[in-house]
Amino acid sequence: MTRTLNVIRMQLINRKTFIWLPLIIFGASFAISMIIYISIHISVDDLDEPMFGGGSQAPLWYFAVIGVQALLMTFPFSQAMSVTRREFFVGTYLTAIGASVLLALVYLIGGLVEKATNGWGVDGYFFAVPWIWDQGAGPATLLYFMAPILTFTIGFFAATVYKRFGVLWLILLGVSLGLLLAVAILGISLGGGWPSIGRWFMDLTPLRVALGGLVVSALLAGASYTTLLRAIP
Repeated sequence: MTRTLNVIRMQLINRKTFIWLPLIIFGASFAISMIIYISIHISVDDLDEPMFGGGSQAPLWYFAVIGVQALLMTFPFSQAMSVTRREFFVGTYLTAIGASVLLALVYLIGGLVEKATNGWGVDGYFFAVPWIWDQGAGPATLLYFMAPILTFTIGFFAATVYKRFGVLWLILLGVSLGLLLAVAILGISLGGGWPSIGRWFMDLTPLRVALGGLVVSALLAGASYTTLLRAIP
């Protein structure tokens, strides 16, 4: 347990990775969105529709970069500290979970404030976007927790593949996934399945997406751990 906590401390030594860079991206995206909302509110007199944007996604996607850095920048050092690969994995994921919880709480508080202030007084929404909040604050918060965990896991898995097999196999994996996606799209098109796919997407709820994303994250995390056991520091 002590060495697992040491891994968490090690991941947080460079606070830019888990804290400052996500906050900078978040703050810049929020500021840009609000400037645009305020500008539109001032310029358009008869605006009667709320304003929404996709800027809130920016820090969530950055967690894929964090996943890569969390392995490549600290894994070799951890092995020199006699930390087991299991302890490194658990400590790193606890750090990512903590960061994701904090980010989800920020989005929850921001969404509640937006709803209470009618979109910061200009009817502009950065956090409480449509569909995500359709089922209420609970599922929305779970979704905002799932998104960074999933993107972190994707980045972490890619980094473990790189460490275990090298850049060639990482590229081959990416190309293979791209080909599988293209073949799936072709098969759906030939079978006339797009209306069914569209209805399936329309039936998705924030809670179902959040739970499904957490399942995918768990599966990818398991694959990452298995690969990490044989990775070269």
